[in-house]
Amino acid sequence: MAGKKRNYKKEYREYHAKPTQIKRRAQRNKARKVLGLSVGDPREADHKIPLSKGGSNNKSNLRAVSRKTNRKKAGS
Repeated sequence: MAGKKRNYKKEYREYHAKPTQIKRRAQRNKARKVLGLSVGDPREADHKIPLSKGGSNNKSNLRAVSRKTNRKKAGS
């Protein structure tokens, strides 16, 4: 691999500082908090009706699932 070295810190900062990413991260954190998932818990908050399709972060629209299950649902 010849050429310039990648600046991973810069790439991370430029991607994660975008307003859309900040909003998504806040929504994910809120969903985890509603479900009572703590830091280090391997489960993820799954929205029965996705936020992108008008779903909410209400407890009735959330369930705790494994990462594998959540990724499988996202792919379908």
